[in-house]
Amino acid sequence: MSRVLVTGGAGYIGSHTIVELLQAGYDVVSIDNYSNSEPFVYDGIEKICGRRPLVVEGDCANPTVMRKLFRLYGPVAVIHFAAYKLVKGSVEQPLAYYRNNVDSLLNLLEVMQEFEAKYLVFSSSCIVYGQAQSLPVTEDSPVLSATSPYGNTKRICEEIIRDTVAATRLKAVSLRYFNPIGAHQSALIGELPRGLPQNLVPFMTQTAIGLMPQLQVFGNDYHTPDGSCIRDYIHVVDLAKAHVAAVERVFQNIEESTYEVFNLGAGIGRSVLELIREFEQVIGKPLPYKIVERRTGDIVHIWADPSKANRELKWRADTPIQTALKTAWEWEQRLALSAPQDSR
Repeated sequence: MSRVLVTGGAGYIGSHTIVELLQAGYDVVSIDNYSNSEPFVYDGIEKICGRRPLVVEGDCANPTVMRKLFRLYGPVAVIHFAAYKLVKGSVEQPLAYYRNNVDSLLNLLEVMQEFEAKYLVFSSSCIVYGQAQSLPVTEDSPVLSATSPYGNTKRICEEIIRDTVAATRLKAVSLRYFNPIGAHQSALIGELPRGLPQNLVPFMTQTAIGLMPQLQVFGNDYHTPDGSCIRDYIHVVDLAKAHVAAVERVFQNIEESTYEVFNLGAGIGRSVLELIREFEQVIGKPLPYKIVERRTGDIVHIWADPSKANRELKWRADTPIQTALKTAWEWEQRLALSAPQDSR
């Protein structure tokens, strides 16, 4: 099979995608600088798949590193995950987010052209829709002004890719994720936040296992049925499988245009408080939580119309929410027993 480069391959979604690529028979090379991930993730991948990807430690924003990688390994397709990803962090450090997220993409595109790699799958986000006026959002919903610098980097990167596709032989797909949760069913890989978790599910699991005294719920006075924000939660393995479908689509030349966009979600909106109740059923006990102030940059409510991805990618997010939460809890329990202490 053709060789696929996965940037940010030791990260949460990247590692699960590598598993699906390897199991589908692809040859994979991964690059990561471990700024928000750990090298031991590849051990979990190897246990699941019986083999590990080729691994490069390096920064995608470094042209020398990327040229050497392409020269040595010759990937023909790239799945680009490497980016800073926290809304709160981007509000506090906007220049760092613009420098990292935009520069790494620009560098990658230049090196891809130099080495004639012409297939790109880009890790985008539903955050590009901003606070959508009509729900669920489709791929034709307006891309609104971003509510955070992180969201703006995703919008800018999509525009850069679209313009590059128009001027070159590059074929690209942008996958707009909704909210990935859970872990691999083996509990060998999963989400691994550093410091105080910024995403809801690892905050819940760390609270349930005792690493955090209580969960923080950011606001209960939004214009939603129970006052908390509403999101579309999707199991990370389902999300990973969509990347394999996107790669196969461009390899097989069955795309409708040289640049395509797909929403990746379950198509169901759940509030933060609803998800807490679902998780309490999984763990069989109440979860302590506290309502705190709203978080700057958060969107009130959003969920996907995933019908285009269902139809064109032959893909569906069909893992039940309780199964996804159960895998997150099993990963947290395993991590407490086996992960290096300095990784928590």
